[in-house]
Amino acid sequence: MRRGFRVGRCAIAVAFLCVIANSALSAPLHLHYTTPARDTVRGWENESLPIGCGWFGVNVFGIVTNERLQVTHNAVHSRDDRSYKANLTDALEIRIATDHHCVSEYSRGLDIENSLAWVEYVSDGVKFRREIFASYPARVMVVRLTADKPNALDFSLTATAPFLVAPGTKTKRGIPCARTAEYSVSGNAIGVLQKLEPFDIIFDSHLKVVADGKVQAVSAGEEPPSLRVEGASEAVIYFACGTNYRIEPRAFAEARATGSDPRERVAATIAGAAKAGYAALKAEHLSDITNLLGRVKLDIGGDEADAKIPTDELLDQYRKSRQSRYLENLFFQYGRYLLVSSSRPGTLPANLQGVWNCHRSSPWGSGYWHNINVQMNYWPAFSANLAECFVAYADFNRAFRPSSRDGARQFITKHTPENLPKEGEETDWWTVGTGVYPYYVEAPGGHSGPGTGGLTTKLFMDWWLYTLDESALREYVWPTIHGMADFLSRSVVETNGLYLAKFSASPEQINTPGGHWVWGTGKRPPYYTTTGCGFDQQMIYENNRDLLQLAKILATNDATVARVKTQIEKYDPIQIGESGQIKEYREEKKYGEIGEYRHRHISQLVCLMPGTQVTRETPELLAAARYTLNERGDESTGWALAHRICAWARALDGDRAHRLLTNLLATRTYANLWDMHPPFQIDGNFGATAGIAEMLLQSHAGYIDLLPALPKAWAKRGSFKGLCARGGYVVDCEWRDGKPVKVKITSKNGSKADIRFNGKPYAFCIIQ
Repeated sequence: MRRGFRVGRCAIAVAFLCVIANSALSAPLHLHYTTPARDTVRGWENESLPIGCGWFGVNVFGIVTNERLQVTHNAVHSRDDRSYKANLTDALEIRIATDHHCVSEYSRGLDIENSLAWVEYVSDGVKFRREIFASYPARVMVVRLTADKPNALDFSLTATAPFLVAPGTKTKRGIPCARTAEYSVSGNAIGVLQKLEPFDIIFDSHLKVVADGKVQAVSAGEEPPSLRVEGASEAVIYFACGTNYRIEPRAFAEARATGSDPRERVAATIAGAAKAGYAALKAEHLSDITNLLGRVKLDIGGDEADAKIPTDELLDQYRKSRQSRYLENLFFQYGRYLLVSSSRPGTLPANLQGVWNCHRSSPWGSGYWHNINVQMNYWPAFSANLAECFVAYADFNRAFRPSSRDGARQFITKHTPENLPKEGEETDWWTVGTGVYPYYVEAPGGHSGPGTGGLTTKLFMDWWLYTLDESALREYVWPTIHGMADFLSRSVVETNGLYLAKFSASPEQINTPGGHWVWGTGKRPPYYTTTGCGFDQQMIYENNRDLLQLAKILATNDATVARVKTQIEKYDPIQIGESGQIKEYREEKKYGEIGEYRHRHISQLVCLMPGTQVTRETPELLAAARYTLNERGDESTGWALAHRICAWARALDGDRAHRLLTNLLATRTYANLWDMHPPFQIDGNFGATAGIAEMLLQSHAGYIDLLPALPKAWAKRGSFKGLCARGGYVVDCEWRDGKPVKVKITSKNGSKADIRFNGKPYAFCIIQ
């Protein structure tokens, strides 16, 4: 393993033992508002509140008279005439209609610690409440409606399939794009069965109502049928859905859903939920969600009164003053909440919008974009103690790898044919470009080079380093990194004694001499392609160095390992230019002479984050990274600001990282705290959570680095509990005046660790 971390049992060394103090800030972590979300696309994006269980996501609008619960399922895709090969689309619209037009004492919110949304108001002297949660164990959404006076609860429930397209319809390109729906209603249940071309998708949805009043099915001619509830004091709506999509190689090979018909499964799920009942389902849900979200606590100070201010108002105040430690803490934990809600074992992973989308054709198809975005989604999985959430992506990656192998062969054939395998030579190569959907995987090319693969496998290496899970190592980590090494070691050619990526592109960077072209000013210049750019060389080096480290652990020395050993010292991943910058391109001299000067991507700095080549131990490279970050600038899109937060934290400048965090919150965050690219992209939320964790704890240099980038704004007092470090450690830390005063280290295997503060050894305790 990396220097400083030793795997295996050894004596427990104790130099400093203590118990972390309880957080001084006990305010609840809630988003809350005094008005409903607008019933528009803008309202969905800016104001609605997301709940989810990985299996599906729901946006809650909090509308009194016609509540909207908009459902997303990450396998429900359509096609249109855009260039994207698939488009995540709105899956289902659920409505709860009342006649409560004059209301007072209105509030709605989201309890992110317990993953519960609520709506409350008073109408005609009756207090009404809705409570909504999505259960991962039960695979259902549960909505409980109550009135504080007997028999006062009346409402209608409707489910509608959106954006239907007549059978036989094709796009202008001749692609079948029909979307049909069959509705059923009986007793206390509604069913909606949808079929979507061209991916042969079957999407089935069931709702069931259990109430202490009258429940009656209503048919309205050609309109979707509804259920009418009258004279109740309490009603519980159960919702379940499913598709015939299965995460398996066939889905990618055949570009269609290849699983079994979901109707029996969905019917059994809804029946089981109704039999279990609200109380049992809620208890199961709370046990599941608090086990994950309760692992990490953060106290960075702040005023508990901020928790009482409606979130949209608090955000407006923050935009003016940049002062609310409560909001910053809430934003950190919100990222963890969103990850748990959108990525769980067995589900599809979190995509560009997590598991939430209301559009007919979502932005960029809501695919899995592998030139930074999907990786950023999972950066907080390990440091923020949610490693289980990564399993969804690991299974997805394993499923699409076989279909990527033809792309790997085509790439090598086109760019480095001399490296094609010889007759009889076995390969397990795979590759990934930018776009991946549940039905497709793209090879590198266009605006991103083969380094996208190494950027992806870095997640797998971190999975091992953070958890020391040997089953994950053998089943997932080693095959993934080994197969990528087989490809990457063939994607380079020997040039002047170095091994350089022959097709190479720094993601989305354009051919703009002088670097000052601005989007929207005319036709975009072509993407800049070259040989051996920093992004590709750095990620090839990271993947292949990780391969060699794992090969030692697994005691293997096959042909791929042997080939990498001959190349590893000749990748030349980092070069410093005349300006003192880390060069984006080998041929550049001064910073910015090639490409967009303040480009949103900081691809030449993947060696800094998420890579591990630039650390406190490499001061010259660290200085060059800081220069490059300065020139790239502090203003960008939402996700790009989040990457900069992480990078400045790795550059050990907590104040600059905090400045980027305040920029992100003040300029690129919607009222519901979703990241504003714009439009909404969830990677900014996840990247910000990872960045805050990096400010407080780092471990990529081979030791545990306490408070490496603590900003002055948080320095007076604070604590964290449950953050994770490489080597299988869980860390609690309390600080005063910028220095740690109480620390607890828990080791997964009883191994020693190297603990440092400000680069110097620090007393530590390891508990088995």
